[in-house]
Amino acid sequence: MSDAENEPSFPLQEFLGFTIEHGEGSGTVTLDLDDRHHNPNAVAHGSVAFALMDTAMGAAAVSVIKEGSSCATIEMHTRFHRGAVHGTLTAKAIVLTAGSRVTQLECKTIDDGRLVASFTGSFAVIQPR
Repeated sequence: MSDAENEPSFPLQEFLGFTIEHGEGSGTVTLDLDDRHHNPNAVAHGSVAFALMDTAMGAAAVSVIKEGSSCATIEMHTRFHRGAVHGTLTAKAIVLTAGSRVTQLECKTIDDGRLVASFTGSFAVIQPR
């Protein structure tokens, strides 16, 4: 996996405070939870897990498409299994199938070894013009 410190960041990543690692056909996003990630019930907001998994899946998709191409989320099926309050959330995505137009992926987010959320999704492969 690549060194996360050398990767360019983007505003949402900076705000939430997560790191991204790329592998061949995989992506991992890690976040140390704190109060800014909580909803009014003092549990991590579902959008935090969603953002981590969408980013991890994007990192995995980018690792299998042609250089110069990009990708975008087409659809995602989300399951929340339990709430996360504190600790480190880790979203790990893998490519299931990589086509020339669509890449299918799955992702799981864990907290202290326990499943928090899982996704399956499709990403469009966007060819350069």
